[in-house]
Amino acid sequence: MSQHQPDLVHFRTPTYKRPEALRRALQSMIAQTSPHWVCDVFDDDPSEAGRFVVAELGDPRIRYTANKPQLFASRNIDHCFAADNPHGAEFFCVVEDDNFILPDFCAANVALARREGVEIVLRNQLIEHASGTAAASVGTMGVLDDLFTEGLYSAEEFRLALLAGIGVSNGGLFWSVRARSPLEIGYACTATLQEYLRTYSVAEPVFVAMEPLAVWAENAEQTTRNAELKAGYLRRELDLKRAVQALRQKVWNESSPDRRAAFMTNPRFTAPVGVRAEHVGKALIGQQLAGHVSPLEALRLRGRGMMIRTLGRLTPEFDRFVASRDSQRSPVHPA
Repeated sequence: MSQHQPDLVHFRTPTYKRPEALRRALQSMIAQTSPHWVCDVFDDDPSEAGRFVVAELGDPRIRYTANKPQLFASRNIDHCFAADNPHGAEFFCVVEDDNFILPDFCAANVALARREGVEIVLRNQLIEHASGTAAASVGTMGVLDDLFTEGLYSAEEFRLALLAGIGVSNGGLFWSVRARSPLEIGYACTATLQEYLRTYSVAEPVFVAMEPLAVWAENAEQTTRNAELKAGYLRRELDLKRAVQALRQKVWNESSPDRRAAFMTNPRFTAPVGVRAEHVGKALIGQQLAGHVSPLEALRLRGRGMMIRTLGRLTPEFDRFVASRDSQRSPVHPA
């Protein structure tokens, strides 16, 4: 096991041409009740707008790197989940430039991880609506409110969340140097697909903490930079849906019979039955829909699933990703 400094949290912050948002994110780190942290800012802006922000704050715990060459959006985010540990930290988190954290984020996550004996915490985040505009406001709902209940999830049960929603939210992940789950995806895809793939990558228990101690910016139209991806928007969307469909089918097939039988009404997930039915139906897992949706709705969902399977495509990189995760995972034993 590598040497590390107990309680030290390593923030990784990808940024691109949002100096004011970056300043807010970094100030939220400076305001932490625990001072034991360092931050690497990875600036993808060729004009290096983030450099001035870091210099102006003048906190020696914050280090600046200009990406040369540019990584673009998805790769700049993804490499922030790498397993390298240049500062000897014990814990890690990604705070994107438009997001921020509340003062107890570090202290509460470290204390929870120790108390529960887990290496991964998924922390709830409040939603900032209309982020980056004059109408921005932080609401009272969290991004996990319609997906999880608080508590410890086995890896198998956590991955099953893919059939209830997206699972992982990047800014809510808080993991230790001892975590076995490979969280860096490592192949070209959208940042949205990366979150689904991170959920699939989980190979150990996760504690879901529902008290929101971070804030997620709702501004997808401002943050979509896919210049490194060659496909157009429609092709990316079809391939995203096909990849998610394939992941959901694999997670379903790898789950125990008891978990499959209980999934539609499992109270551990808070997603409404209708939402679960939509995901299950579009994943072509039709046998679970009986008694939950009408035959006509089941037929409609199957039709959408067949369209996704026909028009979407799975790339060789996707297949290699799945194979890499499967090779690292312990065999699943039925409950």
